[in-house]
Amino acid sequence: MRKFTKEQKRDIAAISAMRDEDIDLSEMPEVVDWSGAEMGKFYRPPKKSVTMRLDQDVLDWLKGYGKGYQTRANLLLRHAMASAGERGRKRTRRSQTAS
Repeated sequence: MRKFTKEQKRDIAAISAMRDEDIDLSEMPEVVDWSGAEMGKFYRPPKKSVTMRLDQDVLDWLKGYGKGYQTRANLLLRHAMASAGERGRKRTRRSQTAS
């Protein structure tokens, strides 16, 4: 963890006490090029524990890449979900309304 100097702590306290509109941001240019940004890099959807029945060869294949087979399975399913696009969402909505 980074330690701040007394001067830095004083500056942080002074800025924290100011109203947002009173803070001078003129020396901090606005970021307008977001081309290198990664969407969802820090977003972590909530996890839900489930029980799945997988074919033994599929499970062996997932585990064959080492530790983290559940994360790997989640990534593969997320990729399939994204690839299905709108077609997959329509199918999901229909199955939910039928139940």
